[in-house]
Amino acid sequence: MSQYSAGAAFRKAVQEESPLQVVGAINANHALLAKRAGFKAIYLSGGGVAAGSLGLPDLGISNLDDVLTDVRRITDVCDLPLLVDVDTGFGASAFNVARTVKSMIKFGAAAMHIEDQVGAKRCGHRPGKEIVSKGEMIDRIKAAVDARTDENFVIMARTDALAVEGLDAAIDRAVACVEAGADMIFPEAMISLDMYKKFAAAVKVPVLANITEFGATPLFTVEELKSADVGLVLYPLSAFRAMNKAAENVYTAIRRDGTQQAVIDTMQTRAELYERINYHDFEQKLDALFAAAKK
Repeated sequence: MSQYSAGAAFRKAVQEESPLQVVGAINANHALLAKRAGFKAIYLSGGGVAAGSLGLPDLGISNLDDVLTDVRRITDVCDLPLLVDVDTGFGASAFNVARTVKSMIKFGAAAMHIEDQVGAKRCGHRPGKEIVSKGEMIDRIKAAVDARTDENFVIMARTDALAVEGLDAAIDRAVACVEAGADMIFPEAMISLDMYKKFAAAVKVPVLANITEFGATPLFTVEELKSADVGLVLYPLSAFRAMNKAAENVYTAIRRDGTQQAVIDTMQTRAELYERINYHDFEQKLDALFAAAKK
């Protein structure tokens, strides 16, 4: 019997849903909610790991183990193929990139994107970004491709070159990354549908559109992005932003009112939580074990 490949599942999803909606899941619970909502692939954001798991900004502070902890927790309970943000590869050398790739596959990820920013990176929608040379980025892609222990694991190249060098240079980098073995391309902070269309025509592999809120890219619809030949649409932190705002509102209300009564209707109920995490299945197994022990 052939071994399951998360990478193959991700590639299949890209083929079957065009463009493929990939939604961010900040933790294992959200991964289950995303699957329940009908998504065919999920995403773990590096900025989400930094802000959500560590309470730190997305400035290259988090490390490989921080990300792997969240990857493992998600893949342990959810079988949707997971795309992971690995920033610049978590280290300065090809050995670091190789270790990252092998670890992602071992922990059950289906795909990863690696970017061309310098090690002291910034959010892709913030000013002041610096990028490495095209040659160094190509070396990162080659190191990632060579390190794969599953040939179906997806290596996606992200370029932040638009804001630094312009559209033509960004496309040139993306083409070079594909020639080096990248399976898909993630052009960051695009501002028009025409830009995506030019990328897709040039690289001839699936192109991802990052439709993050409050950033440089307009909130294009799936249909608009399909018309621009986009292959994947990413919503990296939508649920995370909503979760954070809801939590703030609840904390404020409890502190202000001395009770949670004013916000109770905004909460997931106990019954809903139990259903989402299959609580009763676990409890029934526990009951069966207790019953067997009493015989």
